[in-house]
Amino acid sequence: MSTGDTPLHTPLSGAPFPSRRLNRWAEIVWRVAGGVDVRTKILGMVLALTTVLGLAVTLQVRAVMTRVFMEELEGRGVSVASDLASRSVDPILLNDTYALHELLSETVNNHPDALYAFVLDRDNQVIAHTFGDAGFPVELLNPTLAVAAPNLYGTIRHWVYATNEGRVHEMIAPIMGGSAGVVRLGLTEARLQTVVNTVTGQMILTTLLVALAGIVAAMILTWLLTRPILDLVATTKEVGRGDLQARAPHWADDEIGTLADAFNQMVADLDASRRAIAEKEQARFLLLKKLITAQEEERKRIARELHDGVGQMLTSLMVGMRTLQHSDAANPAAHRMDELCATASETLEQVRTLSRELRPSLLDDLGLAAALERYASEFARAHPDITVDLHCDLPARLPGPVETALYRIVQEAMTNAARHGKASAISVLVSRRANTVQAIVEDDGVGFDVAAVRKRQSSVGIFGMTERAELLGGALDIESSPEGATVYVEIPL
Repeated sequence: MSTGDTPLHTPLSGAPFPSRRLNRWAEIVWRVAGGVDVRTKILGMVLALTTVLGLAVTLQVRAVMTRVFMEELEGRGVSVASDLASRSVDPILLNDTYALHELLSETVNNHPDALYAFVLDRDNQVIAHTFGDAGFPVELLNPTLAVAAPNLYGTIRHWVYATNEGRVHEMIAPIMGGSAGVVRLGLTEARLQTVVNTVTGQMILTTLLVALAGIVAAMILTWLLTRPILDLVATTKEVGRGDLQARAPHWADDEIGTLADAFNQMVADLDASRRAIAEKEQARFLLLKKLITAQEEERKRIARELHDGVGQMLTSLMVGMRTLQHSDAANPAAHRMDELCATASETLEQVRTLSRELRPSLLDDLGLAAALERYASEFARAHPDITVDLHCDLPARLPGPVETALYRIVQEAMTNAARHGKASAISVLVSRRANTVQAIVEDDGVGFDVAAVRKRQSSVGIFGMTERAELLGGALDIESSPEGATVYVEIPL
């Protein structure tokens, strides 16, 4: 391929695909492990380690025992077969079949792993055997019975074949170099396998007992570890619900105990901070309440002075001017006197309006409903392009502070709707429900960003409305959109 050719396969950028797959599996495993509590994790780890370690040791011991037993079985078989071959010489030379049979029987009986023994002459004919009345199995003479390759021990051959009773190791030892025949000794693995299986079972049982003991120990350990943590979690929840008197118990002088002490100190500091904030808030509350009360009292005093002082003086001035006008009607200054009377009358009306806005006398005399009706009519005259719809459902008078607060809130909301909201219609609803009184002021203006205004604290009017409602234990909420704004206020009675 030339240098200008494009390779068929280009390496991918980033992590290789197997790495991404491993990371994904690691995330899944971590997610599953993270969803299990600490007690289950510790119990699982103890049980897994105990089981894996016990099974590994059991399998290793079983393998070592099997190998050692097989080597011992083969060594013992070679020794016994060699001894039989040397001791069988005399009976064979003397043609003493009985002695040869007794020798084979004694050997098989004295060795627990010996299964059988028999002697063959040079013509492969059986001279003596230990099979008794059952008769000699002729299949033993078939050399194809062996299932393993021969293992040579000097002149002694070793065969291994399988039977219904398990594997059999047969040792074939020549007699007098094979000139007098051979001795064949069969050894079984049954006893040794029984020993191996017994030891394996005991080790598995020991593993189970150790696993149970480990589980019990792990349960005790997890209880000791998780109990302080659970108490700390429960205390945290109580603190989260507002109980700053809750304290986590100190179980021990370990890391968890140190954590509990630090947590208790944090809660104590938080409680002290909350008390200090509460005291400051109470002081601010009382100061604000006194300020608003003093403001209303000052407004009442100024309104009374405007009405009784300035209003009376303007009225007297108008009466005097009227008297002069009628006493000298032919005077050319009479026309100028009419203009002065009109100006004085307009000034008097403005003073009365200002007096009512500062503190409407109807609010003290007839209550909130009458004061709001008067204010709505004056507001409509002052803003002829705005339609005002007022509904008051108040079957009885409200406490004085509540009436004052609601009047100021409605007044501020309507003023804001006209001044900033550019509204063409304002709806006001005041009603009493059970132990609360509610007021809703809704307009169709352009609205505003309530959160931004509250965050900047740039609107003294909104802040004042909120403070007036909260001073009486109520709440004020404002909703706004490009289609208008709505002020909700609710005050308990």
